[in-house]
Amino acid sequence: MSSTASQPTDAGISGFGVDPAMKGRRAECDGGQHIAGTKLSGRQDFAGTLTGDYRDYGPYPWRWYLMAELTVKPAGYQFEAVWCDSGSLVLSDE
Repeated sequence: MSSTASQPTDAGISGFGVDPAMKGRRAECDGGQHIAGTKLSGRQDFAGTLTGDYRDYGPYPWRWYLMAELTVKPAGYQFEAVWCDSGSLVLSDE
């Protein structure tokens, strides 16, 4: 799952920082987004470079990494970066 919010907020964040081991890694992630006017979601695919920035949510941390320099993104996606759930990341440089 990926978030289309390119700017983090404080709501629900239990931790944040930079993971040097993830910085500069090429990766892909996929996720879903609500389709306006329906009760459905559509799949979205992203590829780019991880900045190393992360944020954790909740008391049982759910980690998200920031991906920038996007080389693959949905048509009409207006942001320069995307937050990707760590469980949805596939590292391309391994």
